[in-house]
Amino acid sequence: MESPAHFIDHTLLKADATSVQIEQLCHDALHWRFASVCIPPRFVSEAAAYLHGTGVAVGTVVGFPLGYDTTAVKCAATAEAVAAGASEIDMVIPLGAAVQGCLDVVREDVARVLEAACGNTIKVIIECCYLDNVRKVQLVDLLAETGVAYVKTSTGFAREGATPEDVRLLHQATQGRMKVKAAGGIRDWVTCRTMLEAGALRVGTSNGVQIMQQWRREQSL
Repeated sequence: MESPAHFIDHTLLKADATSVQIEQLCHDALHWRFASVCIPPRFVSEAAAYLHGTGVAVGTVVGFPLGYDTTAVKCAATAEAVAAGASEIDMVIPLGAAVQGCLDVVREDVARVLEAACGNTIKVIIECCYLDNVRKVQLVDLLAETGVAYVKTSTGFAREGATPEDVRLLHQATQGRMKVKAAGGIRDWVTCRTMLEAGALRVGTSNGVQIMQQWRREQSL
């Protein structure tokens, strides 16, 4: 089996993250050749300098983890992150609007952040645990219309993270119009593999090194 590393966004979004930890995250990402690092906005410039020219993308979060920043704030944060060197933005939609069915509010929010990203990759977090399946599919259709690259299951900060059922549902609903990122609670290779088999093309995890070590041991059996 090919290495799962290029599906993994190596993530550190803890409140007490330090520059030393971010540097180690970048070092690990280079060693394993992960798709990206996903880090708090204040560390983007450091990570971008460390990873410049390596092929490992620098990603960050906007409106995270609750989604209730104003659209103007999200746009400003996106533009600042891109200017600092981020090429991937994981944004949280206005979750209350989604729950209430105010999909035009969600559409406008996403479209403006996408514009602020100036062609860089946008992954839109819909926080599946707050939504029924009908609303999840409605959001996939909405996001496909905006042209974002990914729909993402979860922040990892809500009451539930990614589930294979949600990944499968989102994958089927996209019909190839965008990709699916699974995140939240993915701590081992077995779970990671399950998400990939369900249709995820990115997996966000703070346990990327452990996952790769487990995968490597499996390959040597």
